[in-house]
Amino acid sequence: MDHRESLPPLNPARAFEATGRLLSISKAANELAVTPAAVSRQVRTLEQYLGVELFERVKGRLELTAAGASYLAELMPVFAALRDATTSLRSSGRRASVLKIRSPATFAVRWLIPRLANFHRQHADIEVQLTTSPAPLNFAREDIDGGIQLGDGDWPGVEVQRLMRNVLVPVTAPSHPVKRGAQLQGETLLHSLARPEDWQLWLKAAGMPLNARRREMRYETSLLAYQAAIEGHGVAIAQEALVRPELSQGTLVAPFAFQLDRGAHTYYFAWPAKRRSSAALEIFRDWLVTLVAE
Repeated sequence: MDHRESLPPLNPARAFEATGRLLSISKAANELAVTPAAVSRQVRTLEQYLGVELFERVKGRLELTAAGASYLAELMPVFAALRDATTSLRSSGRRASVLKIRSPATFAVRWLIPRLANFHRQHADIEVQLTTSPAPLNFAREDIDGGIQLGDGDWPGVEVQRLMRNVLVPVTAPSHPVKRGAQLQGETLLHSLARPEDWQLWLKAAGMPLNARRREMRYETSLLAYQAAIEGHGVAIAQEALVRPELSQGTLVAPFAFQLDRGAHTYYFAWPAKRRSSAALEIFRDWLVTLVAE
């Protein structure tokens, strides 16, 4: 038996991987520098080779079938490893390694970016490409090497490194005094849409009524809620580690001594468990470990 027959036709497999990852024939064609018709032909060739349908049209949109989704999940790490190996070989001694990291915007601005300058000084040969999004990490669909995510750290298919304590504390501007005995009644509570339950969790743990007379304002990110608090618009529920500079400088104050530690529910650095880690990712991960240990 010719063992080469166990391999799929590679150009059709490459076309399918790009189309499945992007869920778009035109975007896959643009990535592969071919025409959409060529991508469609390659995908049909692979479907005929495998004897299964990999895509279907749902309300005019391209969707993976169950078989297609399963096959894509297996192929993506293979192509990612192939790209990493090729990039590593071509860039060796000639140009910087590229490391693609994704993070929630507030965490990136408040915690990661201030520390990245130190990483760049230590590792000038590694270029960190940082993007932000509140969406859960999806290494099967995204072209990223690792990312930061808020949660309990128990996610299938990934390895994690805990980054910080997630301690909730109300904060406000010094010009916006809060009467501690009033239990925040009459105050405007500033929320992040990404973490809508934080105020309820803190109020319950602090023994304050959940349905008291309070107004609320909600913002897309905690970054905006913190800025609103600095401007005196109300009281924000903050992750203490992300507002520590403002608390130290007096730009924000914490009117209540009570803090709520969310325990295991915090920020983690995550990377795909089944994908071979690049040297750049291992260096970045080790650097994060030293930060956490400080």
